[in-house]
Amino acid sequence: MKQLKLRDFIFFLFFFTESLTLPTKPEDVDDFKITQKFIEDNTAFITIITFAQYVQEATFEDVEMLVKDMVNYKDRCVANRTRPECFRLPNNVLQEKICAMKGLPQKYNFSQCCGNVDFERRMCFFLNKKADVGFLPPFPTLDPEEKCQDFKKSSESFLNHYVYEVARRNPFVFGPTLLSVAARFAEVAGACCEEQRTVGCFQRRAAPVIQYLRAFSAYQKNVCGALLKFGPKVLNLINIAILSQKFPKIGFQELSSLIEDISSKYDACCEGDVVQCIRSMSKVMNHICSKQESISSKIKECCEKEILERGECIINSNKDDRPKDLSPGEAKFTDSENVCQGRDADPDNFFAEFTYEYARNHPGLSIPEILRITHVYKALLSNCCHMENPPDCYRHAEDRFNKTTEKSLKIAQQECEHLQNWGENGLKYHYLIRLTKTAPQLSTEELIFLSKNMVTALTTCCTLSEELACVDNLVDLVLGELCGVQNNRTINPAVDHCCTTNFAFRRHCFAGLEVDKTYVPPPTSKDLFTFHADLCQAQNEELQRKKDRFLVNLVKRRRQLTAEQLQTLFTGVTNAVEKCCEAEAPEACFNEEGPKIDG
Repeated sequence: MKQLKLRDFIFFLFFFTESLTLPTKPEDVDDFKITQKFIEDNTAFITIITFAQYVQEATFEDVEMLVKDMVNYKDRCVANRTRPECFRLPNNVLQEKICAMKGLPQKYNFSQCCGNVDFERRMCFFLNKKADVGFLPPFPTLDPEEKCQDFKKSSESFLNHYVYEVARRNPFVFGPTLLSVAARFAEVAGACCEEQRTVGCFQRRAAPVIQYLRAFSAYQKNVCGALLKFGPKVLNLINIAILSQKFPKIGFQELSSLIEDISSKYDACCEGDVVQCIRSMSKVMNHICSKQESISSKIKECCEKEILERGECIINSNKDDRPKDLSPGEAKFTDSENVCQGRDADPDNFFAEFTYEYARNHPGLSIPEILRITHVYKALLSNCCHMENPPDCYRHAEDRFNKTTEKSLKIAQQECEHLQNWGENGLKYHYLIRLTKTAPQLSTEELIFLSKNMVTALTTCCTLSEELACVDNLVDLVLGELCGVQNNRTINPAVDHCCTTNFAFRRHCFAGLEVDKTYVPPPTSKDLFTFHADLCQAQNEELQRKKDRFLVNLVKRRRQLTAEQLQTLFTGVTNAVEKCCEAEAPEACFNEEGPKIDG
């Protein structure tokens, strides 16, 4: 298999046998050939990603068997594209081949999916995905020297293993993103295995790749959760707000056309159809570049690049400059005498245009805040348009908008004050306690992960000028992680209510949550405050993980205690560990100090 290169960023690849429309312009034909060739060279990666995300328990040997089958299928179609089997949807072909693998559906408990066809089968495979990957073994870690030996021995096998392990642990990340992760890691391995200090090299160079994966994973799970829980209308409003802020000079009709292409992209990407996801992404980027003069002045250089480089360039481009003559367009929605008639004529288009105008005129607001304003406006008109004189009612809409934003700002400011007062460690323990009290059903690892992400969001944002927008946007991604993608995820009634009632206001909803009273904690163990000398052998990171796990277990069993009481107990544990690990007889010290903590 041809080694991926970073320049081959994957946001617009076509699959090897299929295209909805044949290219007609000479440049389109050239682009099609380039992407077609790339996919033909890298069929294995696409197969590995799709299979590992659908059937996370499958072994690498299972995956290798399917890869061999799909490569043979590709070779037959490349040799003769008129074969009847080559006109079928690749995702259907792949799922059928998975179902045909002897004993596999029974072994991994997805036989029910194989009894369905088309949409029902695709959705069954999608619902088979598990966000909590605690059932999988720990991510295999090799000594850097071993990594390099394996990489030099067979870069293809090494990267295939890496993609398999990453994909099965990230079942909701879009296929193109994982292909880009593979490309980036290939560059990391290639560079580090040429250096003498491989340990430091891998640590330094792999960190941005992990960061890239986490960022895209959080965003993609958030928008897919919005689509699957709230439907395409909410997802369209999210994209309208994002694009209106990024491309403020775009016209509303042009934006509406672009949103149609984007909506089809998410249908495929969220469902896990890697092939259709790739094609839809290509369509979106080509649309933007074909209309760049009316969309943005910041993407000219991006659109002049080879087709495989455009996506990342456009995504990372700066927001376009706001037009100097940009008028406060939302005035037509608060000052006009005909607002109610406009709403009644076409409600979806009406509120989409309001979102567009408000977002492009308020670039400093977060995306969730823009959606909150739209929700408040909808509720206001629902009331005003039944009155004798509607304009007198909705003319004061801006006051409602400001109150909503002030409430959001207050929440963000409180969180940033916590960071300033408690520091990063104190803030992490605050969120560990708070999240465990409100969602004790989550696994210990999930609670630790979410708490760390909350701290990261605040340490990233609380020193920025656009504090509210940054905090609101990043914390919303953490809540998206907590709520999950699928409709069948349930935690407890209060959390489920916040996750499924109103996408825009779920942050406000979570801010009001307290202890979950429906949770039945595990019995309190007498050994909860029993510690042993082996704790002193733990290195810094390992010791920190053990302390975090202890705090979660403590909160799950003592939820009736206040945060202050829990913090006091935890501080007692920390002090005891420090004291006993410095003692001549740590075990004896722990036997003496442990009972005192809970005394």
